[in-house]
Amino acid sequence: MNNLEEIVFSIIIHGGNARAKAYDALRAAQNGNFEESEQFLKEAEEELGNAHRIQTEIIQKEAAGEKVDISVLFVHAQDHLMTAMAEKGLIENMVDLYKRIDKLENQKGE
Repeated sequence: MNNLEEIVFSIIIHGGNARAKAYDALRAAQNGNFEESEQFLKEAEEELGNAHRIQTEIIQKEAAGEKVDISVLFVHAQDHLMTAMAEKGLIENMVDLYKRIDKLENQKGE
């Protein structure tokens, strides 16, 4: 990617997609659809990987001595990405809790 603005918006898009997929995973788990939930989490991870690769390009350019302009939009993109990563991690733990609850409820019914 050449243009810093394109890079920034790509980070925002992938971070937003990851966050949306993570919440899809949570909703699926709440409904007992754990396979679907795991698929959404996998898709969220792929989106985060895409955003992280783009972010790494910027870091490598700066490390190589290339001047990287930091704008409010770039800071927003970084914040958006980190929030998506944190929320995905929390949602993964919540999905695990829903699985445990489901297992316990099914044991009670036996």
